[in-house]
Amino acid sequence: MGDQMSFSREILNFNNELAAISIDLPDKFKIINPYSGDQKEAVLKTTSIFYQKYFNDFNSRRLILGSSPARRGTAVTGVPFEDAETLQNETGILIDNFHINQSASNFLNEVMNRYGGRKQFYGNFYPSFVCPFGLARINSKGNEVNCNYYENKKIQKLLFPYMISSIRKQLDFGIDTSICYCIGSGENYKVLTEINQNYHFFKTIIPLEHPRFITQYNSRNKDMYMEKYLKALNHD
Repeated sequence: MGDQMSFSREILNFNNELAAISIDLPDKFKIINPYSGDQKEAVLKTTSIFYQKYFNDFNSRRLILGSSPARRGTAVTGVPFEDAETLQNETGILIDNFHINQSASNFLNEVMNRYGGRKQFYGNFYPSFVCPFGLARINSKGNEVNCNYYENKKIQKLLFPYMISSIRKQLDFGIDTSICYCIGSGENYKVLTEINQNYHFFKTIIPLEHPRFITQYNSRNKDMYMEKYLKALNHD
């Protein structure tokens, strides 16, 4: 393969680049960067083991883009959409203060299982985010809460250059740009579509409802959404 890097090495190098980025946000907002945070050593070990297990090859993959890492989920662990128990089982490492919506992660685990298993899923898809950084804001009660990049237009404008740069760099990993899957069929899909109209990153973007939306508000229709995911992921 000459000087070509494995997919896992591309991801880990990209994460290292994110670790060096510092962004000043307006009052009551802050960036949560797992690669430079208090638990960066554990994150480095976890991500290294995880990505070398599932991405240590030169295969092309399709990109799956969520909005931004959840404040107490991927923004702490560095591995998109994975729950604490699974990550610990996969890597043997426990990252403190890590929490993710269990029902939402269970939905995605079921998607992976029905697709053909985790190895086959990660062999074909690379999950990431439109905005590579987790965000938090201080609410009226003084509590820190999760925040998406699109909730505040000033924040979105500040982060926009990093979003474009992030997507562009990840495409160089060897991404199949014929289809991108967008997790979140509302604002995230709207923003990603606008980005794609200007930058032409992908031929097609397929929106998929966020697992949290499915499990918390539409659980009775879970099977329907499951079939929608599987049909989309098997799209030629």
